[in-house]
Amino acid sequence: MSAVIEWINGIIWSSWLVYLCLGAGVYFTIRSRAVQIRKVKTIFTQMFRGKSSEDGVSSFQALSMSLAGRVGVGNIAGVATAIGFGGPGAVVWMWISALLGASTSYVESTLGQTYKEKDPKTGEYRGGPAFYLEKAYELTRFGKFFKVYGFVFAAVTVLAMSFLLPGVQSRAIGGAVTNAWNLPTWVTALALVVIMAFIVIGGVKRIAHFASLAVPFMAVIYILAAIAVTFINADQIVPVLQLIFTSALGIDSAPDAAFGGIIGLAVQWGVQRGIYSNEAGQGTGPHAAAAAEVSHPTKQGLVQAGSVYIDTLFVCSATAFMILSTGMYRVLSPEGEIIGSGRGQLVEALETTPGEGWPQSGLDTMLPGIGASFIAVSIFLFALTTIVAYYYMAETNLVYLLGKLKNPVFLTIGTRALQVLILIAVAIGVMNDNPSDAWALGDIGVGAMAWLNIVGILILQQPAFKLLRDFERQQKLGLDPEFDPQAVGIKNATFWEERWAKMKAGEHVPQG
Repeated sequence: MSAVIEWINGIIWSSWLVYLCLGAGVYFTIRSRAVQIRKVKTIFTQMFRGKSSEDGVSSFQALSMSLAGRVGVGNIAGVATAIGFGGPGAVVWMWISALLGASTSYVESTLGQTYKEKDPKTGEYRGGPAFYLEKAYELTRFGKFFKVYGFVFAAVTVLAMSFLLPGVQSRAIGGAVTNAWNLPTWVTALALVVIMAFIVIGGVKRIAHFASLAVPFMAVIYILAAIAVTFINADQIVPVLQLIFTSALGIDSAPDAAFGGIIGLAVQWGVQRGIYSNEAGQGTGPHAAAAAEVSHPTKQGLVQAGSVYIDTLFVCSATAFMILSTGMYRVLSPEGEIIGSGRGQLVEALETTPGEGWPQSGLDTMLPGIGASFIAVSIFLFALTTIVAYYYMAETNLVYLLGKLKNPVFLTIGTRALQVLILIAVAIGVMNDNPSDAWALGDIGVGAMAWLNIVGILILQQPAFKLLRDFERQQKLGLDPEFDPQAVGIKNATFWEERWAKMKAGEHVPQG
């Protein structure tokens, strides 16, 4: 089974997917005139504007929901994996994938907002790639093809979010808790399932409230810990940066010349783990973006571009510095042989397989007796919020699929079955003692979604740039941008058409 999983993963994560992700980021950056850089002030101010309504969440809550999915085990164990198999230079490619991916995130999240719908049962906003792939072309001769395309994406997302991806997060929780406190895995599994059940049964509002409280807290505390390590280990800042860049460029003067021979792996692992972590282009961000209450889709598109920065440039960088500055790493060849290692005294005691143990050991060298417990708590919170976000996205796509049947009984049964399935997947993941299979399954889910979504948004990109021009035009006039689909020339954005009609009729509509 492991061989089959690795074979499928190798096909999906071929060099072509790396080229597609980077190429799409370059193209969208050029097409938007580097919106992720030009509008960086608007990105961070918009995060804290807008209020929630009965139907939608605030921009900050939507950001927190998105970060709940982005900030997870990939920010800790994933960074260790990238360094372990791609060398320290993989960190540079994680940064590059984030910078370019922020423009991709803008495009997909703006489309998610543009073509969102109101759930007829709950009144909550729902949207994502399946919705915009269908609705954008529904009125054209290509409507049937894109309806099937959206259906396929929704089915793949339900499978990935309920079965393929949760195991990576829950396995890391089990491993970190065992390393820190030596608790039996069944105890960890039971506690995680109970907490998860309480949150997911409460619906999107409870998920958003939980995420808005947990995500900022955990991210800030984690980054502060990294800053503490930086001060304690200040003499390593320059050497670490030198190590990262010389390794990325394959320069012979790198502290370990062996890194120069794996520059291709640095790109592969840096981009792969970067996308796993920041999820730009994967199609996850648009789900949270669609839930937000805003007056113009571009507002939430910009906020979601900023979430990529927070995830990779802040949180992933914090992990990388903890591992590299303390020397708690080994670099492995594709065959698993150690071809380079850090300088730490404890490095010989490290497990060969990179994972959450590396940052735990690194932080423990700075804060003896505390590091393992701190990373365990961080991973628990990071992974828990990510699994909750996975459930929300799986449910959104299940609602999309079962909504075609127009039978509320099927929808109720399907939702309950999905909740049970993800709880089972979480429990199995905690007790899984094979991290390689867990990561490979997760990569298959991420990769399959990325292929479908990036190809889709490369075809369906025009509305996002029309909206950007409209947003900037209104900003120059000193207005708080409002979206009128007819004025911008965007069809079948039914939610926004109804909203604009209400505004013209003098009815009150929520602002954001």
